Amino acid sequence: MLRQLGADRFQAHSAGSHPAGFVHPLAIDVLGQWGIPLTEQSSKSWNEYAGTPFDLVITVCDAAASQTCPVWPGGPMTVHWSLPDPVYHPGTDDERLEFTLRVAERLRTKIAGLVALDWSADRGEIKRRLEFLGEI
Repeated sequence: MLRQLGADRFQAHSAGSHPAGFVHPLAIDVLGQWGIPLTEQSSKSWNEYAGTPFDLVITVCDAAASQTCPVWPGGPMTVHWSLPDPVYHPGTDDERLEFTLRVAERLRTKIAGLVALDWSADRGEIKRRLEFLGEI
């Protein structure tokens, strides 16, 4: 979503502490509905990015927020946006797809806010705004 909403202004990477080894079909379905292909994406461990400098690291899964994250070089700004993991949502396939869509819409709203931020503001103000986005 960041690649789509942010055009070429941002580089986005996604990884987790315990990757499943595949992109979940619910994510493929929802993002496919929005014209965001995931054909080039894969499930990756955050260990793949060890040593990679980042400006910003956003965790979205509450389980990841409670874990010790890797030490990222360069001291990136870190923020947590609490979102439920649709993989664990009970229900029929249609109910799970609907839930995944609602979570994805919340994430898209947060990302749109990130893209609209004034990145020339001081670091503390940017962090406050990113944390605010985590609350919406």
